[in-house]
Amino acid sequence: MKNWPGRRHDGAVAGYAGIDFTVVSTVLLASFILALAACSDKSSKANEKSANPPEAVPVLVASVTEKNVPRSVQAVGNVEALATVEIKARIDGQIVAVAFKEGQDVVKGQTMFRIDPRPFQEQLRQAEAATQRDMAQLEHARSQERRYKELMEQNFVSKEAYAQMRTNLDTNTATVGVDRAAADSARLQLEYSTIRAPISGRTGKILIQQGNLVKANDTNALVVINQISPIYVSFSIPEQHVTNIQKLMAHSVLPVEAKIPDAGTAPIAGKLTFVDNSVDATTGTIRLKATFENADHALWPGQYVTAELTLQQQQGAIVVPAEAVQTGPSGQYVYIVKADMTVEIRAITIDRTEDGDSVVGKGLVPGERVVTDGQSRLKPGARISIKENLASR
Repeated sequence: MKNWPGRRHDGAVAGYAGIDFTVVSTVLLASFILALAACSDKSSKANEKSANPPEAVPVLVASVTEKNVPRSVQAVGNVEALATVEIKARIDGQIVAVAFKEGQDVVKGQTMFRIDPRPFQEQLRQAEAATQRDMAQLEHARSQERRYKELMEQNFVSKEAYAQMRTNLDTNTATVGVDRAAADSARLQLEYSTIRAPISGRTGKILIQQGNLVKANDTNALVVINQISPIYVSFSIPEQHVTNIQKLMAHSVLPVEAKIPDAGTAPIAGKLTFVDNSVDATTGTIRLKATFENADHALWPGQYVTAELTLQQQQGAIVVPAEAVQTGPSGQYVYIVKADMTVEIRAITIDRTEDGDSVVGKGLVPGERVVTDGQSRLKPGARISIKENLASR
């Protein structure tokens, strides 16, 4: 029998190129079986995945609320003493006593320094003695004037003689006036030898110690007193608020709160008491001052604080915690918690932020819940679980 191409003498079929079709068939069959196994494995995994949904993302949530929110303006303020007085001597002399300690609170009229009073006591005695002497001469001149007047009326003395007695009386009267003025001046100088506090406040460093000589109205102060109760907080705000402030001040007292940075204390309440009479053209701001009672001396001159001026209250404002608000390419948004514990994105507008609350212009209604922590792991439709807020414990 003729051997056809592709047929071997042992009966196996081979290709024209010597390929063994039996081997090829076996390989194809094995590949088909492996493909079926892979498809079966993928199907099993898909079924398993559908049976176990994605794990819920733990988040913190908060409710959208409605409340009254103040409209306020914040600025960096500087604490200023209500009054600052440099204590200086009004007479020359030696300081013989210092009647207070550095940093002490003093009250108006309290003795602070004493200057040696002896020279002024001597001047007062001399002035008083001169007054007594001239008073006696005045009484003599007065009696002489009366007598000469009677004699003139009886034509026993001339009018010129009486005029001389009248001149003596006027001269002695003036002399007594000068003596009394000198005595008053000496008495005042003696009073100046005791230096008293002109205001109530806190003293600073004593600049001239006991034993030193001082001069009247010297350029160097003896000590400086700052009145710190009550006290001022000075701050500047943009000029566009001026008109509104003037209208509100005409009918009510505007509250101001001072917050001490990093102090961990509650804000201190005060009231706006001063609006400057001009706007600073270089900065476009106007200077204001608020007065604080400061009975506990929490505010100190020179200290920097955050001043918050409340202009009015916005009634029924819709607010969410500021940390719930996110910003994306299309603007601000929040993650809304749906009833099935999934989330959706909601675009919103924010009017302003006050004390950690964002006032919502539109996009939310009271009662809805928003995600405040964990937004980075979320996307629309993601399942969530609400975790406990440890900060609320």
